Amino acid sequence: MRTPARLAAVVFDFDGTLARPALDFPLMKRRVGLLAEGFLPGVHEPGPLPALEWIDALAARLEARRARDFRAQALALIADMEREAAASTSLFDFVRPALDRLRGRGVALAVVTRNSRDSVNTVFPDAGRYLGAVLAREDVRAVKPHPEHVLAALRALDRAPGEALMVGDHPQDVQVARAAGTLSAAVSSGDTAPERLARAGPDFLEADAGLLLERLENLGWL
Repeated sequence: MRTPARLAAVVFDFDGTLARPALDFPLMKRRVGLLAEGFLPGVHEPGPLPALEWIDALAARLEARRARDFRAQALALIADMEREAAASTSLFDFVRPALDRLRGRGVALAVVTRNSRDSVNTVFPDAGRYLGAVLAREDVRAVKPHPEHVLAALRALDRAPGEALMVGDHPQDVQVARAAGTLSAAVSSGDTAPERLARAGPDFLEADAGLLLERLENLGWL
């Protein structure tokens, strides 16, 4: 693990990291599967493949027009579920005070999420007061775990990967941090067990991002 004198930027995942988890991802994949049956009879659930990547894989098996139709309907289905979830959840209590404290210390802050921008705005309408960048899935060409998602956020903050930390509640977040060249922190405040997060090999592992930030402050990294 690299040990920078001080972190200049922190990039956060959103659901399960800053906001209480509310999306039912297994249900989402079942609904995508039911939709896909109308385009590709005999479709089966993809196991661990996430919904967005599964949609891409299914669309690749269709001719161009039907692929566009399927993708549009599948993404609309996901957006509807995200809106419902966003209306029923909220930020963790520590989020605004912690982000405000970091801003006061000159730390650049961003969110990268596979969720929609509308959903983030519903849960965190005053995000612009605390964050230098919010990049949802419609804001980038490749969502995490592709490193471009995190690198685009760092470009928006004018910070380098070597002075940044990526924080998330899923092994994907550790994966994208490693690919982008940042430090990684996993938090078990989402739906992933600490044991699974530990196997991903993060530089830090804490119960939630509030405790993580306190630890880093005590280490003098923030």
